[in-house]
Amino acid sequence: MAQKMTNAEWQAFVSHGTRTGKLSTVRADGSPHVSPVWFVLDGDRHLIFNTGKNTVKGRNLARDGRVALCVDDDRPPFAYVVIQGRAELIEELGQVREAATRIAARYMGPERAEEFGARNGVPGELLVRVRIEKVSAEGGVAD
Repeated sequence: MAQKMTNAEWQAFVSHGTRTGKLSTVRADGSPHVSPVWFVLDGDRHLIFNTGKNTVKGRNLARDGRVALCVDDDRPPFAYVVIQGRAELIEELGQVREAATRIAARYMGPERAEEFGARNGVPGELLVRVRIEKVSAEGGVAD
């Protein structure tokens, strides 16, 4: 049986450990494109991730900023969060590098954050800032 999560619960769920998001963007022909992303919440109304300007998702986002991001736990009692929103693309290298370092700290650990921030905070990389517009979140209830 599923139970709706509160704001605090879904924010804690998506921020737990190294859960990745499955990001859906809109291709030029209107079909979906899904790819995994590393991300962090940025306050309670935004999330951020990095991508290359010339990647499929980078090109899709430049044309159409609508996104959906799914984060799930596929172990019983199961849970998921789906976030919908609109992306803003930022190329300013200081912001790109700062975000890349924050994201790397989550996924690679604080000891490697600067290394990955430097690697991903370069020309051609984007900071994607998604304004969260809608959240659907349910968690399973253990029996």
